[in-house]
Amino acid sequence: MKNESYSRIYKSQEYLSSLGTIRFRSLFGSYSLTINDTVFAMVAEGELYLRACEQSVPYCAKHSPVWLRFMKRGRPVMLNYYQVDESLWSDQQQLIRLSKYSLDAALQEKHSRYSQQRLKDLPNITFHLESILNEAGINDVGTLRILGAKMCWLRLRQMNKSITDKILYILEGAIYGIHEAALPAERRQELALWVKSLSKENLYPLKNE
Repeated sequence: MKNESYSRIYKSQEYLSSLGTIRFRSLFGSYSLTINDTVFAMVAEGELYLRACEQSVPYCAKHSPVWLRFMKRGRPVMLNYYQVDESLWSDQQQLIRLSKYSLDAALQEKHSRYSQQRLKDLPNITFHLESILNEAGINDVGTLRILGAKMCWLRLRQMNKSITDKILYILEGAIYGIHEAALPAERRQELALWVKSLSKENLYPLKNE
């Protein structure tokens, strides 16, 4: 498996060379890929995983990706990295674009002053919701802001199909520091239409449909 991971690393360096010099190091039994000392991807068990961000929502919504996980105290923990499958490898332009999104988001989070703030300190976020978000690999305010409400909601829905669109409004309100009921009607409608479009395509059908 180690040889397979090295092979995947070298392939990543070749395909993504336009982004900059990619270096790697061992991390938690896997390998982190960095550009200018910023981690934007991981290689684990011979597979490449890109860092998730708000800009990668359209891709993740359509492909229901496999998320990188590791064991912590006997429990699987989901990380904010999604697997690059063979269809994405065959579309190098798309792969480069998504990788650039990952790199930019990683740089943004690196410089974010909100990184260590607890989620429960935001409006709308209860201890229970914070716990669920933690299980989905969303552990702090910086991560919530970088991923955006849509990506966070998609991750929660992959874990629990009973998550409703109300949680999406709650997350959006938390990001902007307001109660979900105070979300502007235009933004709420935009989010509702987005969820409805996913449901129509049967990507993330709502429970009552």
